[in-house]
Amino acid sequence: MPFLRGSLSYERFSIANFDSKGFDDAHLEQLQNHAAGQFQTESEDNVHVGFLGGEHLFDQEFDYSKNVINDTVHAAVRIDTNQIPAAIRNAWLQIELGGLIKDSPTGKISKAARKEAKEAVEARCETEAATGKYRKMAAASWLWDLRKSVLHFGGSSGASALCADLLERVFEVEVRRMSAGTIAQSWARENDRIAQLDDLYPASFVADQSVMQMPWANEHSQAPDFLGNEFLLWLWWRLENQSDTITLPDESEVTAMLAKTLMLECPLAESGKETISAEFPVKLPEAMQAIRSGKLPRKVGMILVRDGLRYELVLQAETFAVSGAKIVAEDEETIEIDDRIEAIRGLSETIDGMFHTFCERRTGEAWGQERNQIQQWLESSTQPSQRAA
Repeated sequence: MPFLRGSLSYERFSIANFDSKGFDDAHLEQLQNHAAGQFQTESEDNVHVGFLGGEHLFDQEFDYSKNVINDTVHAAVRIDTNQIPAAIRNAWLQIELGGLIKDSPTGKISKAARKEAKEAVEARCETEAATGKYRKMAAASWLWDLRKSVLHFGGSSGASALCADLLERVFEVEVRRMSAGTIAQSWARENDRIAQLDDLYPASFVADQSVMQMPWANEHSQAPDFLGNEFLLWLWWRLENQSDTITLPDESEVTAMLAKTLMLECPLAESGKETISAEFPVKLPEAMQAIRSGKLPRKVGMILVRDGLRYELVLQAETFAVSGAKIVAEDEETIEIDDRIEAIRGLSETIDGMFHTFCERRTGEAWGQERNQIQQWLESSTQPSQRAA
């Protein structure tokens, strides 16, 4: 149950149209009715998705005291597949074709014979799939925060899509992936900055470099996810040149430090990627050289301290996905489960709060001056800042 103990890795999704004020026994019954493992077929390429109670791969029991914690629902999704691996399928086909070549007087295979070979392989696949020996199971935990209407999903993108589809069908809700761009759009709607946000395009921080669209941009999204890359560069500049303490929109403060991991990439798709692992990677000359050449951060490790808790994590710029997050109380006391749920909320609020502070500046009239300051910092810095970490 990774959301309840250990390190955290997750993406976030908004959940809309859940009409109930809370989760009750009727909702738990819906999870039970769609539990993993209830439906199995022997057909090849079958994929079945079902819920788990969260304890282990075969936990099909749901209970209010176990699964509903501090206005959240903690459970898992299991994906059962029954697929013949492509390498095995191809090997069987080559064996069939090899036999046909041996039996052919000309050493060639006719179109009809090739078709028969493929049909023979398909028949074998069906027979092998029926044995169940290629059936695989994979599980991923999720935490549905009813108070914030947010789903934290701790699995792959493919698994998250299947989980989102199942939640939508079972609870008749709308599940949408959150990213830097969608978070910015939500902030803009709440702060009457939609027009200003819509006018934004990727900023240029290096002379003679103009970027209209990042090569890594999601072509199916209209959200300004490039703001995530700019946010990490802005945060880097601010921590190096102003203060390691940032005041959030709710007037609370967070102390931040960039640490452990730094991945950068050229927005022009010319000079490739660069990954730096060190105690303080932004202090290294190669890190400064990378951003002076126009590369932008795509993934950054950071340490955040707020409200008596220390968060150590890696943040992905465009998706705002969190990986390897550790939550530690500054007084080193053990964090109880209810407090851990609150700490997970606090982590998301802290990241979003820093990003909202950036969005306020990015859409404000003073952005041009602030961008110029970042450009001057890049142009004048031949060595990383010597300010103490």
